[in-house]
Amino acid sequence: MPEKRKRSLKRKILLSVLLLFVIGIGAFLIYFRSVAIEYPPIVKDTLCLQLQRIKVAENTYTYGNNWLRKSESGLWEMYIEGKPFDRGVAFGRLTKELLEYQEQTFVDQINEIVPSKSYLSFLKYFVAWFDRNLDQNIVDEYKEEIYGVSLSASHAFDFIGSGYQRQLNYHAAHDIGHALQGLNMVGCTSFSFWNSKSADSSLVVGRNFDFYVNDKFAENKIICFYNPSAGYKFMMVSWPCMTGVVSGMNEKGLTITINAAKSSIPTSASTPVTLLTREILQYASTIDEAYAIAKKRKLFVSESLMIGSLVDNKTAIIEKSPEKEDIFFSDTSYIICANHFQGTVFANDKTNLKNIKESDSNYRFRRAAELMAQNPTMDVTKTAAILRNRDGIGGVDAGMGNETINQLIAHHAVIFKPSKLLVWVSAPPYQLGKFVAYDLNKIFQLDKKKIAENKEIYEQELTIPADSFLYSTKYQDYLLHKKQTHALKQYKEKKEALPQNFIRDYIVTNPKYYQTYVKLAEYFEKRSLKDSALNYYAQALNYEVPKLAERENIEKRIQKLKK
Repeated sequence: MPEKRKRSLKRKILLSVLLLFVIGIGAFLIYFRSVAIEYPPIVKDTLCLQLQRIKVAENTYTYGNNWLRKSESGLWEMYIEGKPFDRGVAFGRLTKELLEYQEQTFVDQINEIVPSKSYLSFLKYFVAWFDRNLDQNIVDEYKEEIYGVSLSASHAFDFIGSGYQRQLNYHAAHDIGHALQGLNMVGCTSFSFWNSKSADSSLVVGRNFDFYVNDKFAENKIICFYNPSAGYKFMMVSWPCMTGVVSGMNEKGLTITINAAKSSIPTSASTPVTLLTREILQYASTIDEAYAIAKKRKLFVSESLMIGSLVDNKTAIIEKSPEKEDIFFSDTSYIICANHFQGTVFANDKTNLKNIKESDSNYRFRRAAELMAQNPTMDVTKTAAILRNRDGIGGVDAGMGNETINQLIAHHAVIFKPSKLLVWVSAPPYQLGKFVAYDLNKIFQLDKKKIAENKEIYEQELTIPADSFLYSTKYQDYLLHKKQTHALKQYKEKKEALPQNFIRDYIVTNPKYYQTYVKLAEYFEKRSLKDSALNYYAQALNYEVPKLAERENIEKRIQKLKK
């Protein structure tokens, strides 16, 4: 065959291959777009978009009958009413600036964790693919509400996806976070008591929500009071963009809080747990009704849903994984929930048993039981004291920030007393600020004209004072310790020598915390200074290490360095 004909044939083959490749890529992109990109629902009645947000005072706004104000406590308070889309639009318009700040904080944290732009781009498409069925697992009511919120989303983040796509995915952040991070973002402790364990026999529920992204993420907590067109009125503790529920109580005295459990890595998204809990809070009045709703939805992670019920005058825990579910009742007048399952269905579950053995969940569970046993009867004030407790089992000083009940990372702490429809929410920082009380009977009777008077709406005489620890030198040491930990990380990454006296000053700020020594050991290990690394790893084991897996990891590092 002549050389010219050979070259022509090669070009044709190459062009054919390229054409097939382009067609293949095009087909994949069309398929990807059809299955992985969520499109907003079609809303017929959009009259609410004609309303304008009105500023009636500093940090106080109205939007139709809806309103938002900032309390002197530092908490934002918001009232939302109406149909799904109307509620979402009001939520978004009222919190527009907060919404942008929250998203910027979230994006900044992702950029810090994953500094590589190419990997971030991959992550973006991975999440889109992972969540490709997300909207199919969300009821229309909540899709409409989320769409309404998304109309106020900043276009500065459109490189991630449309406002609607982003808001949908943020509702699954809790699930993805605890599935992929192995509970690093979520390690909550909650408990409840009633009848003989309660000082006045009434039901009380307390919980720490230890979902930690960074300090800025928790700056704008919102106490939301919802009056939906269908279902029960309810309140929830939330943040800008979150219409799902992590902690809440409805007008029937039903409460719900969530505690993540160890999960295997999911392959695709199902119903975000915060939207399942939202549905329960909005439409259930008893434990049985809550369980019936929970059984209808498939989760893509494992979760404990603690349900307190005024009607039943007790609390139960719905335990749910992607494959199975159970409901756990205590045989005493109190119940404790950490991050593992307690029911018979999961009694021999390998993932659950490993979680109990290796994580800090059982450690916090035992400490909560220990503290409750020290109190023959409990009340709201004692509940706040347990939620603020920083000590380890037996009252040992575990250092500040350890994986005890109070890890000093809580987004919020909350206490419910359903018999009087009272709820106490912690003012910042963490659960250390005063617990502000709200009476739902009064809140839902407020006229928006009263909001213009800019008076406090919480029950000041029921306030639980701030933790005295907040005003101590130890707390100042903790704040300095956090800054020095960040500085130590920078020195480690750059392999730079530490300033004179840095180690001494660093240890002094938090001497009982095992991670103080682990961080120093990691620094010296990074600089290949084996003897110093061994010294600090060994010191870490002298202090309280709630996680068996963490203790074993330190021991493995010691053995590796000794070889």
